[in-house]
Amino acid sequence: MSELRTQIDAAAARIRRQYKKTPRVGIILGTGLGRLGATIDAEASIPFEEIPHFPVSTAPGHEGRLLAGTLAGQNVVAMQGRFHAYEGWSMNEITLPVRVMRMLGAEVLVVSNACGNMNPQHRKGEIMVMEDHINLMGVNPLVGPGDDSLGPRFPDMSQPYDRRLIELALEAACEERIPVFTGVYVAVTGPNLETRAEYRFLRAIGADVVGMSTVPEVLVAVHSSMRVLGFSILTDDCFPDALEPAQVETIIRVAEEAEPRLTRLVTRVIRELPRALRPS
Repeated sequence: MSELRTQIDAAAARIRRQYKKTPRVGIILGTGLGRLGATIDAEASIPFEEIPHFPVSTAPGHEGRLLAGTLAGQNVVAMQGRFHAYEGWSMNEITLPVRVMRMLGAEVLVVSNACGNMNPQHRKGEIMVMEDHINLMGVNPLVGPGDDSLGPRFPDMSQPYDRRLIELALEAACEERIPVFTGVYVAVTGPNLETRAEYRFLRAIGADVVGMSTVPEVLVAVHSSMRVLGFSILTDDCFPDALEPAQVETIIRVAEEAEPRLTRLVTRVIRELPRALRPS
């Protein structure tokens, strides 16, 4: 058994001491979904520092605990906060919680993030449903000794974001009258924001938005056969010819203003999951 598998088993065993049920959905309550935690009927709330091998989140607005319980009729396990490469964590540390969610039984991973908008057809405050991504972080959580118990050595990434879940999200957004669009997220390491030249480059290679998270977790989720749905809140406009200095306080405020809409949308999607997961 690999060292990583040993860590996963230890973390999962700690969580099962307080939560015996099998979650169907894993949720990473990143920027934009923090308030969703308050709507979970939690049977267990465990600080990250009490779970073996879990890092401790240092990013602003990330509470740093794991919730397990019920949301919209589904058993869920949710991370209030996530880990980033710019905090100094390794890829294995960043993605360990996703492995643990899968070990607990989760079939679906829902992720959210804040991002910079590079698509001139959209503006900050809007919500994007992720349909693809580009990994420019320079690292990959799947590098290292292979462990067939965790997933295949060469996982396919032709559809990292589940098409049926994307369709479900778009239908739910229409019915809830929440404007959304689909697009491509590019992940960079951070923590600095990009230069004008870098924004031009990222836009030229096909990205709509840029952020510093999410892709490592998605890679591991797909590797472990989870179905993934991702959302991005556009928190600042990154147009090279009209670029203004970014203010972290403004980014957080824009995310908080969009949060109720995204919370409502994700809750609706989770309620409708049985329909999307039903064999066609």
